[in-house]
Amino acid sequence: MIELPTQFAYLFLLAIPVACVAWTVTHEEIFREPREYCVKKSKDSKELWQRKFFYLFTCEYCFSHYVTLFFLIITRFKLGFDDWRGYLISFFAVVWIANVYMSLFGYLRQSLKVEKLEGNLKDNEWREVKEDINEEYQITK
Repeated sequence: MIELPTQFAYLFLLAIPVACVAWTVTHEEIFREPREYCVKKSKDSKELWQRKFFYLFTCEYCFSHYVTLFFLIITRFKLGFDDWRGYLISFFAVVWIANVYMSLFGYLRQSLKVEKLEGNLKDNEWREVKEDINEEYQITK
């Protein structure tokens, strides 16, 4: 059995690729067309199971469960216990940490967009002030 501090280090490291894959599939431009198809099918399908199945590919929280399951199968990571309980605990712990990472990334990304927009607004205001000054200077000459 691996020592608990090492297991926690693995937990925080394993959540990084889980968050990366889940975010990329559910938010980034490279998967836009398949995601739009899944959104359409999740809204328009007549069967409940089809709506729920396609919804899984549009929600980063839902999708992170399946990505976590994949990574736990290939890494055989267990947290706390050396049997099935370790897999169960690690499953929910990795999902939770990965979603914390995605929330922080989303917040950071949104903050950067707001700063960029505010900067563009200030640039536009400065250009308008500069044009007004130039017009006044031209008139008084």
